[in-house]
Amino acid sequence: MSYRIDTCIRQPILSLQVMHVKRKIKRIYESVQEDDGLRVLVDRLWPRGVSKAKAQLDEWMKNVAPSPELRKQFNHKPERFAAFAQAYWRELSEDAEKQRAARQLLDWNRTQNVTLLYAAKDPDCNHARVLLHYLDEKEAPDQS
Repeated sequence: MSYRIDTCIRQPILSLQVMHVKRKIKRIYESVQEDDGLRVLVDRLWPRGVSKAKAQLDEWMKNVAPSPELRKQFNHKPERFAAFAQAYWRELSEDAEKQRAARQLLDWNRTQNVTLLYAAKDPDCNHARVLLHYLDEKEAPDQS
């Protein structure tokens, strides 16, 4: 399946919620919440100005982040988001390491809340949002 999007995704940050277990995305600069559950940084680079102690991470999954080439090409420009989202979706679908990381996120999410953390300033045009939709797609019953 391909991923098609024409603009930045302006939808709720909360994703699937089944049996009171949910996954969501949020900026790493936001405060830690009790319902964050497992806190997973999904950026390839460590976010500026955040200490490891303040981040309160459980995992750092660099391997699920967009490739360095794709990240540089996007450069957080909203007008490039549609092409970026499609290319990142393709990476998630075709790269074995990214697929393993996605499966691990889904496995963790079966028993606990999972929060995907990112550093991008734009809450609508970022890779974590694409990853959240990708995980939703993989979680769908017909994708088993």
